[in-house]
Amino acid sequence: MPPDTASLRALPDPRAILFDLDGTLVDTVPQRIASWLEAFREAGIPASRRQVSALVGSDGRRLAQKVGADAGLALDPATIEELDRRAGELHEAANQDPRPLPGAAQLLRALAATDIRTAIATSSRAEQVRTSVDALGLERPPLVVDGSHVRHAKPAPDLLLLGARRLQLLPRSCWYVGDAAWDMLAARDAGMVAIGVPSGAVSVATLRRAGAAAVVGDLGQLQRELERRGLMGARTALRRPGGSA
Repeated sequence: MPPDTASLRALPDPRAILFDLDGTLVDTVPQRIASWLEAFREAGIPASRRQVSALVGSDGRRLAQKVGADAGLALDPATIEELDRRAGELHEAANQDPRPLPGAAQLLRALAATDIRTAIATSSRAEQVRTSVDALGLERPPLVVDGSHVRHAKPAPDLLLLGARRLQLLPRSCWYVGDAAWDMLAARDAGMVAIGVPSGAVSVATLRRAGAAAVVGDLGQLQRELERRGLMGARTALRRPGGSA
């Protein structure tokens, strides 16, 4: 995909950048899909890779309910909860050595040296995210808001709104970066700038249809844009009192 340079450059400067986790910062989407398929197989519920791929990244309870409905099953709340829990358990058991996606760790480390605040906002539950966050190798633990903190995870905006509150910023001053349509929908409804990155299970066109203000090829492109604006890198020091190149 050619870089979406014009759309990216037209965006206002962010005071904070919030990130999705799976498929945006770490390459875990294939394992997430496999874990859901196994959870459905164990429960005797028919599910296809295509179905799950289209739903991964959304609230796990919503995913379970939708796949069940597609199979003609009205799953009760307890079954939905157990499917969500089991898929997360299977994922954590298999997710022993997650790989950061290109540019992810570098961008987060560079942002830590700026005035731009950061957070991770993921639909996954707290017990499902630690291994992936640790894989980023960050010097300080990032602020993480996860699916256990809200009643409704993505595509509802609740996670993102909570992240903005914890950063003590208005949502309109934040960018949200994600790889799924659910990320773009949640960002739009939260009043944040939605930035898509096609490193997960959906296409550039899907991200744009879901409301992405810009789609970047990878997180390195995002870092280069912030450097061009003087918001990070060597030029950042010049913007601070007493700074020098």
